[in-house]
Amino acid sequence: MENSIYQFGEFTLDSGRGCVLRAGEEVKLRPKVYETLKYLVENPGRLIAKQELMQVLWPDAFVTDDSLVQCTVELRRALDDRTQQILKTVPRRGYIFAAEVISGPIKTKVGTPETAPEPVVSEESRKRYDIPVPRTPLVGREQQVEEVAELLLRSDVRLLSLTGAGGSGKTRLAVAVAKAIENKFSAGVQFVGLASITHPELIPSALIEALHVPQVPGRSPVRLIAQHLHSKGPFLLVLDNFEQVLPAATFVAELLEASASLKVLVTTRAHLRIYGEQEFPVSPLAQSSAIELFVQRAAAVRPGFALTQDNEGTIREICSRLDGLPLGIELAAARIKVLSPAAILERLQCPLTFLTGGALDLPRRQQTLRNTIDWSHGLLTEPEQKLFRRLSAFVGGCTMEAAEAVCNTSHDLGIDLLEGISSLVDKNLVLQVEQDGADPRFSMLETIREYALDRLEASGEQESVQKAHAAYCLVLAEEGNPELSPRDRSRWLAQCDAEIDNFRRALDWLFQAQAFDWGFRLCEALFRFWEMREHLAEGRDRLETLLRLSGVGHPRNRARVLQFLGALTSTQGDFPAAEQYLEQSLAVYEDLGDEWGIAASLNALGVSARDRGDYAVAQTHFERSLACWRVLNEPLAVARCLNNLANVVRFRGDYARARWALGEATEIFAGLGDSSGAAWSLSQQGDIAREQRDREAARKFYERAVAAFRAAGDRWGTARSLTDLGYIDCEQGDHGAAHANYSNALEMFFGLGHRRGVARALEGTACLALARGEAFRALKLAGAASNMRQLIGAPLPPAEQARLDASLAPAWALLGEQEGKAAWTEGTEMTEEQAVQCSLEDSSAIGTRQG
Repeated sequence: MENSIYQFGEFTLDSGRGCVLRAGEEVKLRPKVYETLKYLVENPGRLIAKQELMQVLWPDAFVTDDSLVQCTVELRRALDDRTQQILKTVPRRGYIFAAEVISGPIKTKVGTPETAPEPVVSEESRKRYDIPVPRTPLVGREQQVEEVAELLLRSDVRLLSLTGAGGSGKTRLAVAVAKAIENKFSAGVQFVGLASITHPELIPSALIEALHVPQVPGRSPVRLIAQHLHSKGPFLLVLDNFEQVLPAATFVAELLEASASLKVLVTTRAHLRIYGEQEFPVSPLAQSSAIELFVQRAAAVRPGFALTQDNEGTIREICSRLDGLPLGIELAAARIKVLSPAAILERLQCPLTFLTGGALDLPRRQQTLRNTIDWSHGLLTEPEQKLFRRLSAFVGGCTMEAAEAVCNTSHDLGIDLLEGISSLVDKNLVLQVEQDGADPRFSMLETIREYALDRLEASGEQESVQKAHAAYCLVLAEEGNPELSPRDRSRWLAQCDAEIDNFRRALDWLFQAQAFDWGFRLCEALFRFWEMREHLAEGRDRLETLLRLSGVGHPRNRARVLQFLGALTSTQGDFPAAEQYLEQSLAVYEDLGDEWGIAASLNALGVSARDRGDYAVAQTHFERSLACWRVLNEPLAVARCLNNLANVVRFRGDYARARWALGEATEIFAGLGDSSGAAWSLSQQGDIAREQRDREAARKFYERAVAAFRAAGDRWGTARSLTDLGYIDCEQGDHGAAHANYSNALEMFFGLGHRRGVARALEGTACLALARGEAFRALKLAGAASNMRQLIGAPLPPAEQARLDASLAPAWALLGEQEGKAAWTEGTEMTEEQAVQCSLEDSSAIGTRQG
């Protein structure tokens, strides 16, 4: 019989004896872990697929890769291979035994003892390993098992708390970790479930009983346990469900101090808050793991169930709706026996009601999702419960300032807000989300928020809290109403981005409650946000709904909303609707005798007529609006209207009048200290020079406009003028400068989140590509820009679209219809990020596909 010895590093695997040695002493391995190592050293340097290794280890049994993960984790611990220098994991593929292996045979006769010295076997007397055996595989926690195990084995970590919301899988993770590193604790591992204990003073006796510690009269529990563990070696104590006995944390601290060889692993919904505690948050499952868990548990109740192309999207939505919580996913998957995935998703509109019927041998709190959250809620003080339910008014989270405004309006909370929110975060009912350069936000998982909403409704506080929430949203929105500087406007828009879901919730409640006074105010205040952030369809829908629900009252508000609808529908290219809304707005203002409203409506009618290409009508409207503004002595409105008038008369070829209008506008802007307004006048003078083929004069105006916009902190205006400079560079054949200007503009627009600006810059780079002879690239970029405009519902005005089509016509002629469509389609299939990256690439350096 021929056996072999394999040496790698300081280790020796003796296949004849079935053991692994390190410096002559045996390294204790479970049989399956040894078999894993043996197969790996027999195949060094080769990628071994997980399935291949599982087939070798369990040839006649069906197991998941969870069992294999356990083996590799234990093996790495035994070999002290934390940095994966010996055994490397290739994600989603398998493993490579990377250490250099030296092997050689040992020839022995069958039935004769080998002459090699016997290994020194460590003493195992009085070990105890009491760890529950899971009945289902662990899914999606491989990385966490390794991370927790590594933390727990550090010399400076003696108390490790796995924290997380109810149903997040803390217990299952703790069991897997304990099993993976049990061989590192020579005195043993003891799992103690505390779910049935509600009085902290019972914990000492529960631990004494679990550890089989003999009782000695007159000795404290701490001393008894410490003496029992003394000189036995490292011991791991796993305490499950500690959240309802938190005052017993002091006992754990005393126990750790009295027993130097003891380590404690705790699962809890709230950390213990004692010195030396290391916390490890157990987050919900990643999407792919959540889907895997759903499919696995569904197949357990309906054999043959599998993930398919048809059901994958629905299952993904189910897992998302359940926030990736393993308990919720398992409860939902159990319903696959009688319901399709689509039917389950439909019923998840009320998940707390639907997700019942867990396994009867599980603790009651784990048999329904509601029971799980009930358990956590019952551990809160009355003021904490009040804060918890009031926070449910927020959708998408809130800042501390917002929570103060909404949850403690009447100063009846009964607890300091910071203390209360900190407690809810500690108990994993509220999540704290850090933000770069901004205050942290506090939010709830959607399933927890639904529970809190039920509690809010039952408390009788719902109307007052929702009203306070709407009031806060109104105050925030109306902060954007004054004439803000570009920097302040940018900060306000960023706030609105963060609170968009709260605005939506507030509007839903105001419409439902028929609180139209506030409904009009909030919609009017949000118009700038909807328009500047390109939520065009949403803004239009909200405004149209408000007009329909509110009837004939609030005439002044209706006139303003009609005006805003005209602006949004013009941007969408729906010019018939825009004209109808704006004419109605003008008529209402005329009935009211509101000269300011009349002037504003006339200006809006002019903008809409200009965008649809009816320049004569636009000029008439602007001239009437200008006359009104002069009578009202509104200099800023006069200057802006002069800019609009100059724009239209330029299109009509009246350059002299355009220059006159821009000259007066520039003087007014300068007198008011409005450098951004003055920059727009400079930009328009550049447009006039460009149309008159005076490119050098146009360049100077655009460069002055860029400098003025930068001085004003107006990034949007800066980017717009950079695209104008790119156009001039392209016309003059300076393709490198054109690419630089378009790229700078593109990065600014992208950073601002302004997709119309991104599309404009992409259209510029498309024309540049064509000028360089890159027809395929030109149509690809133009296709990306067109797709972006379609997604936001904001097409180019007809006249601009016609000019762009004419500019790109040579590209279509060069490529022909088939290849031209291929290039265009390739562009439309790119994401915004991909389109931006494609545009930023300097094709002169990388080469491009040509037609």
